Amino acid sequence: MSFVRTIFGDISPEQMGITYSHEHLLCEPPYWVERNADDLILDSPEKTKGDMEDFKRLGGKTIVDATAIDYGRNIKGVAELAKELDIQIIATAGFNKSFLWEAKLPEHLKPIVGDYPTYQQWIENASVDQLTRHVISEVMEGLEGTPYKAGQVKAGTGYNSIGPLEIKTIEAVAAAHHETKAPIHLHTEAGTMALEQIEILEKAGVDISYVSFGHMDRNLDFYYYEKILSHNAFLCFDGMGKIKYAPESARVQIILDLCKKGYEDHILISHDLARKSYYKNYGYGIGLKFILDKWAPRFMEEAETAGLDGKMLLDKFLIHNPARCYTFK
Repeated sequence: MSFVRTIFGDISPEQMGITYSHEHLLCEPPYWVERNADDLILDSPEKTKGDMEDFKRLGGKTIVDATAIDYGRNIKGVAELAKELDIQIIATAGFNKSFLWEAKLPEHLKPIVGDYPTYQQWIENASVDQLTRHVISEVMEGLEGTPYKAGQVKAGTGYNSIGPLEIKTIEAVAAAHHETKAPIHLHTEAGTMALEQIEILEKAGVDISYVSFGHMDRNLDFYYYEKILSHNAFLCFDGMGKIKYAPESARVQIILDLCKKGYEDHILISHDLARKSYYKNYGYGIGLKFILDKWAPRFMEEAETAGLDGKMLLDKFLIHNPARCYTFK
């Protein structure tokens, strides 16, 4: 039987509704806390709640919280907001990327992962099997001693590089996927190294149709996308509204180009709001409402101009594709 795992239990894929495929709701990443990078610390449940209310008011039903253990997640806080607002949350097991592992390992995690000074020393000293067991426990038992289980497994790599520890975590996530059937999400720094990640996963026997690749809109390269899509993967365009990376016109155009070539069933969209300045209720930013309130109407208009059915495409990006991507098969 196929199902989607939310923090409050398993649901059918048809119950997901409108879904954002990559967000961060509450997190205090140790790496950024140590560097006093306040913009990267989402520490106000009340302010996050305001943006989640906007999402729900506009028809949103499910959010994939991509915050892994090394990014300072607050799963209890997220669960409280989700329960209060009746929003479904898909949580994330696994890891992010190597430079974050320089941070001190918080005391509350040491009973779970071991008494190591930093994340890096934990990952260096643990075997692939030990890391795999940890990821499996996050999916099958719960995150950080809670009953809230993860609905996807994650690993990541750096900009134009993959270090030995990142390879190790990808291998652990692949093994955990084989045992749990959880979908896989891969962080790509600036949209790089997806093809190299695929090589590692395929060597581990992973069917890439279970995999989504994040930050694809930070590397607007149609040739590159087609190479990834030849493996039947999902492309996550999760920087909507972030003009500093690319004008919105470029994002819209390349998504339309992909749709014209028949790839519309492999596209996911989201914001990846991981800064106070992106949130409406923290820093007067675009907020969690941007896609449904601003981006979707624009996309439909441009799709219609291009001779495509914009409403049908949006339903795929926000409803039907996530329902397939996040299913345990």
